[in-house]
Amino acid sequence: MRIWFNRWFTTVTHFMDMIRSNDDGREFVVYGTHSNKDALYLQNCDYAFTEPIISGKPYIDFCLEFCLQHKIDIFIPRKENVLISKRLADFEAIGVKVLVCPDSELMETLDNKAAAYHSIMQAEENGVELVSIPDFYVVNTINDFKNAYQCLSEKGHKVCFKPVIGEGATGFRIIEDHIESIDHLFRRASSRRLSYKYACEILSQQEVFPDLMVLEYLDGPEYSIDCVSSNDQLFAAIPRMKGEGRVREIVEHHELIQLAHRFHQQYKLPYIFNIQVKYNNGVAKLLEINPRMSGGMHFSCLSGINFPYLAIKLLLGEEIGQLKPRFGIRASHLEKEMILDNDLFA
Repeated sequence: MRIWFNRWFTTVTHFMDMIRSNDDGREFVVYGTHSNKDALYLQNCDYAFTEPIISGKPYIDFCLEFCLQHKIDIFIPRKENVLISKRLADFEAIGVKVLVCPDSELMETLDNKAAAYHSIMQAEENGVELVSIPDFYVVNTINDFKNAYQCLSEKGHKVCFKPVIGEGATGFRIIEDHIESIDHLFRRASSRRLSYKYACEILSQQEVFPDLMVLEYLDGPEYSIDCVSSNDQLFAAIPRMKGEGRVREIVEHHELIQLAHRFHQQYKLPYIFNIQVKYNNGVAKLLEINPRMSGGMHFSCLSGINFPYLAIKLLLGEEIGQLKPRFGIRASHLEKEMILDNDLFA
């Protein structure tokens, strides 16, 4: 079967390897594209190509043409996955199965952190308990930013902010007014910390800026929960705790596993999704929900659950049996040098 990954994280390399080493002995030919020919995961593909630097409808047209030209059977998108979910009928018409949630409205909601929070708050108003939400405000002017900061500070919160639409920690900043000390200079990473005054100076550069979430900073342990599911059933939920540095721990955290089951019952997310939470004062609060493979999912696969291949089986309408994950695993990783194959695109 021919499988295509468009612009992805570098760690998609691990997902490719797990799909190839599936227990069923099924063979895959892996295609990969990226706008940067030196993207490392391209070195792990059977066929690699550069893709144009475009977005929106022109990019979807490129995807459809790529699938036709290379006779792709399965498409696993990251870039433009929300828009792709709206065009699934076009891919199905040319015989391509796409590993993306088919509910495009839900995809759009989860892609917007504020909309996702409001969806959860609405569910709880209707009596469905899902997860606690941090105190937050959505702002796009300097005056609203100042008001949000003041309100959160008066509640006793340390304050942070991040873009409403974005991946991972991109754009995330912690407001801290005492960052010029020797301790910060020599011992602490301060690239994500800035003073309130400096934040205001930056945001004042535009009368209206893209929506920001200003919210309470959560300073407890952080967990990422990787899940594999059909529309009707959640087969596995693997919580991994982010430890010191690069350490990750696969833990049988029953509260978080039940949280994942509640999410699935509410939203019916199929294939693979990821929930990120962080604790504050002993309460787990939501960071975000990703309706796709997470960048660190390969750590969760150490539990014995081959997430990417199981998702493909579900996409193909095949059954998967009972899963028995292993917990209590601590792991980390080393950097490894890689000589780039200059003839890869020849």
